[in-house]
Amino acid sequence: MITGKNYIGKDKRGASGKTFKTFNPLANSENKILFSEASDKEIDEAVALAWEAFQEYRNTSGADKSIFLNAIADEIEALGDILIETYCSESGLAPGRAMGERGRTLFQLRSFADLVKEGDWVEVSIDTAQPKREPIPKPDIRKMMIPLGPVVVFGASNFPLAYSTAGGDTAAALAAGCPVVVKSHPMHAGTGELIASAIIRAAERTGMPNGVFSNLNSSGIEVGVRLVQHPGIKAVGFTGSIAGGRALYDLAAKRKEPIPVFAEMGSVNPVVFLPEALKKRGGSLAATYASSVTLGVGQFCTNPGLLLGIKGKSLDHFIEKLAEAIVEIEPGCMLHPNIIGAYEANKSKALSQEGIEMVSQYTNELQVNYARQAVTRVEGLTFLQNTTLHQEVFGPFTMVVQCDDKAQLEAIVQSLEGQLTGTLIAEDHELSGYGGVIDALKNRVGRIIYNGVPTGVEVCPSMVHGGPYPASTDSRFTAVGIHSIKRWIRPFSYQDWPNQLLPDALKNENPLGITRLVNNVLTKDGI
Repeated sequence: MITGKNYIGKDKRGASGKTFKTFNPLANSENKILFSEASDKEIDEAVALAWEAFQEYRNTSGADKSIFLNAIADEIEALGDILIETYCSESGLAPGRAMGERGRTLFQLRSFADLVKEGDWVEVSIDTAQPKREPIPKPDIRKMMIPLGPVVVFGASNFPLAYSTAGGDTAAALAAGCPVVVKSHPMHAGTGELIASAIIRAAERTGMPNGVFSNLNSSGIEVGVRLVQHPGIKAVGFTGSIAGGRALYDLAAKRKEPIPVFAEMGSVNPVVFLPEALKKRGGSLAATYASSVTLGVGQFCTNPGLLLGIKGKSLDHFIEKLAEAIVEIEPGCMLHPNIIGAYEANKSKALSQEGIEMVSQYTNELQVNYARQAVTRVEGLTFLQNTTLHQEVFGPFTMVVQCDDKAQLEAIVQSLEGQLTGTLIAEDHELSGYGGVIDALKNRVGRIIYNGVPTGVEVCPSMVHGGPYPASTDSRFTAVGIHSIKRWIRPFSYQDWPNQLLPDALKNENPLGITRLVNNVLTKDGI
């Protein structure tokens, strides 16, 4: 079923002659299938086909797009065990994780299917004409959201399903009416091809235009660079490192026609522990956070990599219990030798900084590609003075910052770069004394959590998965939930347009039955 070829719309191609294989980190060996990297010609063909498909797909009804998205979910589900087996062989992750991520992927697709079928997401606003208004007549103005055009989506290394080929970016773009060209992640190209085949089958089964989806393989950066620079591409979705996301952002900005890049990048997800909470619950909090730091071998974008507290016996006790708890957890296999190589290098870089101390690290013998979880600590002043310590160490690693007092704690939070999440661990009665810390945290994150852990991103309309740079390139948008569709659309107005030539969403009679803002009143009534 896996051919190793690229999908240029419904056609399979592999003419470049450049090939690569995926890697099984558990077996510490390459998988067997050869994948063909997309050639320049194939890239051009995929984008040209996407642009051609856009002319039809942009006008596809919400009802028909809903059928298409549900069909994708059905086809993915129908892949069965081969998808789970391939996912595991390319990631080292357990079958349970694969099945959970598949379920999340299906839920995302079906959520967007419901959204576009209902139709209100186009945010219609109508201001009817006032021809007798003095001194100047008022024209009829009608606004709605329309799709941007063909979108490039980059698969993520740490989520082969939910953030990759048919993940949130792809589902949202297709829901918006944008054809998608996926730059498949080389670490899970087989998983990507299986999902691509499901999308193509769904497109053919539901009568979508050829080119509404393509999937291109690449072992390096060349294919991605060419896609971002291609004039037929109108937006980019990316989940990955700060270096990778920033490089794409800069490439897009330098184009003759700059385009938006919606990149979700690095985050250390600071957790602030207030004194009374540590005094009352330090032991249980240590166990909870040992589990959170090591969950998924620390390979989540919301991993708690920075723990902040005020010096004292309670913080000392928490650090001691955290150090004990974290080494009692069995280490896990990381996604790829390159991932664990980067983990060890970044951990070593952090530990080479003056003033940082290793508190605890798993020291027993490990299998190849398994990671040693670690807890470190540093003084607040040292952390403030050395921004190298602010950088993410992707993996099961966390740093405890020992702050001298509340003022220093607030200063440290204010000094942080943008983050996906911030967490406050507190007793309710403590909160009134830490308003400055809370406000500083809110200013640096996209989501603030109270007495919980940041790991775990609920897929729902109220979720914000994004934040100030470098957590994301545009903090106004979320990469998770139905509102992530807003990244792939733009507002568009019609002035004095004949009613019969307007899109159905804007017609006087409101044939779609959607909620509209008509002369500043929300209504489903016709005009």
